[in-house]
Amino acid sequence: MPATSHPPRPARRRTYALLAATASLATAAALASALPAAAHDNHGGRHHAPSRYQDVQLLSFNDLHGNLEPPSGSSGRVTELQADGTTKTIDAGGVEYLATHLREARKNHAYSITAAAGDMVGASPLLSGLFHDEPTIEALNKLDLDVTSVGNHEFDEGAKELGRLQNGGCHKTDGCYTDKKFKGADFPYLAANVLDEKTGRPILQPYGVWRKNGVRIGFIGVTLEGTPDVVSAEGVKGLKFKDEVETINRYAKVLQRQGVQSIVALIHEGGLPASTNYNYDCDAGGAGAGISGPIVDIAKNVTPAVDALVTGHTHTAYVCNIKDPSGKPRMVTSAASFGRLYTDTTLTYDRCTGDIVRTAVTSPKSALSAKSVNRVVTRDVPKAADMTSLISKWNALAAPIGNRPIGYISGDVNNTGTESPMGDLIADAQLAHGKELDPETDLALMNPGGVRAGLTYAAKGAEGDGVVTYAEGFTVQPFSNTVNLQSFTGAQLVQVLKEQVSGANAAAPKILQPSANLTYTLDMTKSGADRVVTDSIRLNGAAVDLAATYRVATNSFLAGGGDGFPTLGQGTGDLVGSDDLAALAKYLTANSSAAKPLTPPAANRITVVQ
Repeated sequence: MPATSHPPRPARRRTYALLAATASLATAAALASALPAAAHDNHGGRHHAPSRYQDVQLLSFNDLHGNLEPPSGSSGRVTELQADGTTKTIDAGGVEYLATHLREARKNHAYSITAAAGDMVGASPLLSGLFHDEPTIEALNKLDLDVTSVGNHEFDEGAKELGRLQNGGCHKTDGCYTDKKFKGADFPYLAANVLDEKTGRPILQPYGVWRKNGVRIGFIGVTLEGTPDVVSAEGVKGLKFKDEVETINRYAKVLQRQGVQSIVALIHEGGLPASTNYNYDCDAGGAGAGISGPIVDIAKNVTPAVDALVTGHTHTAYVCNIKDPSGKPRMVTSAASFGRLYTDTTLTYDRCTGDIVRTAVTSPKSALSAKSVNRVVTRDVPKAADMTSLISKWNALAAPIGNRPIGYISGDVNNTGTESPMGDLIADAQLAHGKELDPETDLALMNPGGVRAGLTYAAKGAEGDGVVTYAEGFTVQPFSNTVNLQSFTGAQLVQVLKEQVSGANAAAPKILQPSANLTYTLDMTKSGADRVVTDSIRLNGAAVDLAATYRVATNSFLAGGGDGFPTLGQGTGDLVGSDDLAALAKYLTANSSAAKPLTPPAANRITVVQ
């Protein structure tokens, strides 16, 4: 007898009290309608007095990026540490499975909240990205997501488009995709630290309050202050991004003045764990010893009034204790990315104080006693039928475009590592496109954050092994950037390479993926700009002439100085070409065939000294 999936929960009444006074992208009337009767604490009839302590389940995830179908390759796997010290790789992700896992996890939990820490949309595969992420919002509605912070990718298409995802309506240029008007998210996006430059007020709700039977838990949502550094200038036009800590501390006081003592911060900024195993023990060497990166300083400075931090952005997995300013351990979590994990947290609510009773997180090795634990979205459970129907509906609309073959590969083209085969392939494609625009084009550079996935040899559908479809190419490069040409001096080119490991990128280097004719050594035993061994830089086998002029191809995001490369914003002789996906598709088509597939680049252009 075939297994069947659990049905979705009956439509719940939303339990958020939202601030209409601070919104500018949503009307007061719309926000008022989001405040249902169930949010109030009036309950008729007899009932037993509740106990003092009430466990509240908090299920959370982050950085879904529109991955409705199971991600392929390494993007669809997690590594699990075994009791004997070995590791095991597990296939994970896909909203059909995520829905089943969340619905199963909620069983026997009368008090359950589902929250997210941003980047639900943006940089999405074709199935969602082609339709401006309406499919993902529909999926999140069906998942019964209660609340999410914004992330940097929510601004890929600008604040007005984010407002449409929140409130509904047809796309301004593409219109409606089906015979039904897009209704928008039935959960609130929180954007406490994203202000309208003209009004100085948050563009969306800064916080919300979850209520049930006298239990009240506030949520504050922020994205990283550095969002303008990782999003196109057009996407953040007219917006100011404020400090995460200052913003959270400000609104924690606002919530406390309203009598809300239990507070969770949803932060789209993250950390760098000491292990790639999702279930490693972050606190083995002491509270929070197993994590570094921006979230550590944030966690150390956010007011003790906040009881837990749900984080994201770095696409990593961790459950850590980091001491708050009072010296008390506080839970900080992240569930990797692409729907491969979710975090299952128990918040113990004290009805007498209205606050969360905070205790230390125990080791993930004993998950049953843990305060918080990351759980794998395995694919060995029944698919949720409503998610399968949703995917089928949108796949039917996308198929005529997405199934078109654009090239052939002889093996997996991975996007992992300091230098990746996929990054090199994109750089080669952009150099080829650059030479079509201007035969004097010398080299190409690709930002690693723009390489959203690799290409897998195994067929994803009926296309056959080794066939690259347009949909797969879209998943790799979903941003619709253009390929731009600019001229730089040799000295500027060397400076660009140094900016990979200095300035804004000193703490977390961003290594540009080079075209095949650029080679050099990166010595990671040194610090800052000295990591780039200047004497090793070779273009077509020759040293770079600091006084000469070089024509460089990049995407439009880098050409604007994005990702912490200000020198790339100082080029001259700008020439704008086709979009980057078209350049990749053309390169694959021209350089591969079924009889002679393209061999993945060896990723040996940068010599890394560790």
